[in-house]
Amino acid sequence: MIRQFFKNPVKAFIGLLWASIFFLYPISSGAMLEVYEINEGLKAKRSIESLRDLDSQSWQLVVYPHSENNGQLILRIIGFKGSLRIDHPTKLEIYSGIKSWDLEDITVNNPLLKNDDKDAFAEFPLENLLNDLNSNRPLRLVLKGGFTDLPVPPYVVQEWRSINSMPFKDGK
Repeated sequence: MIRQFFKNPVKAFIGLLWASIFFLYPISSGAMLEVYEINEGLKAKRSIESLRDLDSQSWQLVVYPHSENNGQLILRIIGFKGSLRIDHPTKLEIYSGIKSWDLEDITVNNPLLKNDDKDAFAEFPLENLLNDLNSNRPLRLVLKGGFTDLPVPPYVVQEWRSINSMPFKDGK
């Protein structure tokens, strides 16, 4: 196989060129945390990821510290309006290997969202899950009325675990 590859010098050159590009400029699979302003001078980090469930539907997952609730980390799952109808409250089931968690729907508790119809997203407290995890394990999420299987890769879990739940001031 290798001999055949090197018999054609053009193919060999192109193959070596691609290999050198791949190793010299690796593609980053990890996402980056975003810093946003909560109030004037008060900032926090949040994670924003777009993932696809096993039915190829896109979902946005946002993890952020809730400023009204002692910086508790919140997972907000967002679907496309019109294609989703979530009846609140609903629970989020999370699986990783033999472990499982049921997260309580706290969407209706968010005072900033009380005038929203809340049918295209749901919010869940993430602290207990993250405290239970001792490694960056892949997760599978199940949301009744939304998706039956949304895989969350380990790099996203790592990002969630790296978020400091407390806001910070400029320069700190």
